[in-house]
Amino acid sequence: METAAPTSPPPASEPIICRIAPWYYYRRMGPLAALFLIFGGMFLYDGIWGYPKKVELARKKEQFMKQFLPSFEAAKKEGRLEQWMEDARAKGMPTGVDGDVPRWATYAAQNGWEEDPKLYSDREIAEQFYYAYGCFAGAAVVGIVVLLNRRKMLRAEADHWVTPEGVTIRYADVCRVDKRKWEHQALAYVWHRTEGGREKRAVIDDLKFDGAGRVLDRLMSRFSGELIEKVSETESAESVSPETEK
Repeated sequence: METAAPTSPPPASEPIICRIAPWYYYRRMGPLAALFLIFGGMFLYDGIWGYPKKVELARKKEQFMKQFLPSFEAAKKEGRLEQWMEDARAKGMPTGVDGDVPRWATYAAQNGWEEDPKLYSDREIAEQFYYAYGCFAGAAVVGIVVLLNRRKMLRAEADHWVTPEGVTIRYADVCRVDKRKWEHQALAYVWHRTEGGREKRAVIDDLKFDGAGRVLDRLMSRFSGELIEKVSETESAESVSPETEK
């Protein structure tokens, strides 16, 4: 009986293509856009309904304190309190208990109103719309960024790699690699020399581009420059010689 030949790994010269990872859409950009929309909706609600409603209630309290209560005191002083109470009941206003002064707190509680509403200015109300428009603009920007990134990819060839921005970088031109954020944030920073002799930085993001770690592995297999990476505490302890400890 014949056995199947083992599958050989892809050749090192085969292109590696990394496209935008679903995580980037659903756990990075999606929640960001949702936050912008939620806060924008909250600001818009306050501008249209929330703040004007509180202003109306604050003016009602002001009228209660400056007009209604003085009329109670005047009626009581003039001996026409019973007539005043009948008029107040007809208007749905409180009359107090046993001749006591009506209280706004009791009146507000009976109607489910806020006891101390704030009298917002026209400027404060207008600001809610500005904040709402800003949040909606932020959500739109996130959407545009997502659309612009849809076709971006990270690609590695045999002797070079191409960044998502379309910049071609030869492995031989890479002079420094920083992997200190790779373990926890899946980010690697790569410095390379340009034709003019200047150094520029490129980023390999394994969270944004699915499989970007393979691009980094290929780069490291052809890399001979400076490597910056985090050294664990265990490795540091093992590197200490007995003579140093003494």
